[in-house]
Amino acid sequence: MTLQQLEYIVAVDKYRHFVKAAESCQITQSTLSSLIQKLENELDIIIFDRASHPVKPTAIGEKIITQAKVVLFNAEQLKEIVKLQKEEESGTLKIGTVSTIAPYILPKLFKKLSTEHHQIHISVEEARLATIIEKLEKAEIDIAILPTPLNNNELLEIPLYNEKFMAYVSPNEPFFDREQVCVSKMPTENLWVLREAYCPNNNKFSFCCKERGNAAIYEAGSIETLVKIVDENGGFSIIPELHIPLLSTEQQQRIKPMCNPEPSREIALVVRKDFVRERLLNIIAKTIIEVIPEHMINERVKKYSIKL
Repeated sequence: MTLQQLEYIVAVDKYRHFVKAAESCQITQSTLSSLIQKLENELDIIIFDRASHPVKPTAIGEKIITQAKVVLFNAEQLKEIVKLQKEEESGTLKIGTVSTIAPYILPKLFKKLSTEHHQIHISVEEARLATIIEKLEKAEIDIAILPTPLNNNELLEIPLYNEKFMAYVSPNEPFFDREQVCVSKMPTENLWVLREAYCPNNNKFSFCCKERGNAAIYEAGSIETLVKIVDENGGFSIIPELHIPLLSTEQQQRIKPMCNPEPSREIALVVRKDFVRERLLNIIAKTIIEVIPEHMINERVKKYSIKL
């Protein structure tokens, strides 16, 4: 069994096609098929159902592929240890995040990395919270930027910043003239919220709870669309503090601070506990906090480097 063979079965699982998988691995289809066949013979199992179109893993094949991804992840970690010894600041990172964070971090993150750390190559996936956590656990992504705490013993959280929630209120709402919105007395009528939780500790605030009374729920996950819904239909919504600069001058007049309690969330870098690419993790953390208003940044990450 070789790492190369594990890479090939992961590629076939990804493309569900032997020819496309071979092209992605830059080898011939016959070589790829032969090496996968040798692995199946060695393990005395069938990994792929070749009679299926598209090709799909067998039940035992799915388990083998899942473990292969972890093995390949750990192999990359070994390479990173060597890079760290050589004090290199380069590599490829797969990053995952959610839609209530991505618009405020990613544009500036891409720009700063391309100009200041062009030797670091990143690919980013935006998905629901549960999907990103699952991919992180399976080593399909390296780092996640998520609202925390997640209460997951398999993952390590490095808090970056704390972000307040604000109310975005239509001028047609009866309480529009109030200076602030009291969370404990906040009405659920005419409240527009996301299907995806704003924060993982769902019971902390009424607008984060799974049971939201009469609130209308937007299925996808775009804060920008929530704002447009309020503008078009009236009512009000809850938006993260970092979304305010993206609003027009007129829209910013509809922002109301919230109180009793003042809602906020913690945003953190999240990695597997066996993650060792400390130098790259620090570069990503430093780059993110450089694009966040200083008053929001976690004091510890502001003063100290991350030590794994």
